[in-house]
Amino acid sequence: MPKSARIEETGVDQEVPRRGIRVPWTGLSLLGPALVAGVAYLDPGNVASNMTAGARYGYLLVWVVLAGNVMAWLIQYLSAKLGVVTGRSLPEVLGARIRNPWARRAYWLQAELVAMATDIAEVLGGAVALNLLFGIPLLLGGVITGTVSIVLLAVHSRRGARHFEFVIIGLMALIVVGFVAGLVVAPPDPAGVVGGMLPRFADSGSVLLAASILGATIMPHAIYAHSALARDRFPATVSRSHSIRTLLTATRWDVTIAMLIAGSVNLAILLVAAANLAGVEGTDSLEGAHAAITANLGPLIGTLFAVGLLASGLASTSVGAYAGAEIMHGLLTVRIPLLARRLVTLIPALVILGVGFDPTLALVLSQVVLSFGIPFALIPLVALTAQRRTLGEHANRRLTTFLGILFSVLIIALNAVLLWLVATG
Repeated sequence: MPKSARIEETGVDQEVPRRGIRVPWTGLSLLGPALVAGVAYLDPGNVASNMTAGARYGYLLVWVVLAGNVMAWLIQYLSAKLGVVTGRSLPEVLGARIRNPWARRAYWLQAELVAMATDIAEVLGGAVALNLLFGIPLLLGGVITGTVSIVLLAVHSRRGARHFEFVIIGLMALIVVGFVAGLVVAPPDPAGVVGGMLPRFADSGSVLLAASILGATIMPHAIYAHSALARDRFPATVSRSHSIRTLLTATRWDVTIAMLIAGSVNLAILLVAAANLAGVEGTDSLEGAHAAITANLGPLIGTLFAVGLLASGLASTSVGAYAGAEIMHGLLTVRIPLLARRLVTLIPALVILGVGFDPTLALVLSQVVLSFGIPFALIPLVALTAQRRTLGEHANRRLTTFLGILFSVLIIALNAVLLWLVATG
């Protein structure tokens, strides 16, 4: 095995040292990065958007959740492919391509703001969950959420990517149980679900919620993180073509499993609300959604919902902090320890909680910030993975590139609609 692999990142051959490993094809041993990145699709912002959509419009927006999941599959696969083939994350590749230092810093600033906005929403979700479960004040709940996330990041720093994956996947299992339990008690109307697969809107409010669902589903930090997770998981991808193909095959399965889980949970949240909370007021806040679920489905389901929300906040904020550290390292070539960065980015969330700012409004505003950042992640991702000088023989096929462009245009357009509706509403 060669001691180095030659990568053409910037149009100039570069020697990138790589430690040799054996790449087994044992199925489960190659899965994991997408499951961790998939937690971003189950954060508190998703819960709020899907719950509100089901309560206000019933099954009308089922098709949006399904369509968003299909788009997310392709986008997350392209991100992981970039990391597997090049051995670099998307921020690292962009850091090498953007030669102008001021342009690179400007790109970093918008990506950093997006990561911080995401982190705020996730810490708020964990704090609200602790308040619902134990009556803990929101500020203290934010501190506890941040502290637990520091412990989770320490697992990554000290034990490696695989152990971090196991912890996050365990939290994902709690998320699934917490948010799907309501369907067992009160299943949805099959005819309503089928009818909801027909693309349509009812009014401007349904368009706003559709954009919110997509905005909370396809997020910039998940794109940045997945390429880095794939890189960390396979740090020594051998240069032989068949070995890379093996990893890409495993990656497709990994992304498929992760998106099936994330999509099913998001759909379950909407269906629970559509079947049981139609017309109920207050479901546009996490506290109101919990109260409505408890009143209509019982305290056990309400408690499970809060547990799922807590697991969602803890897991997603850890992945968000990981993404933020990678953004800084790749674009500024500054390596800040994950734990140190976690402490810094925790401050804005604690300030919001400390001054008594409405957590629900903070969640909405975080989604608006994400809308600004999505074009800066999607467009470079599709462009880079379509280039042979970046991925060689593993560059996208024409159909893949076409779908990537189509999905990017749709997502960016809907996010623009979200911004316009929020600004004029």
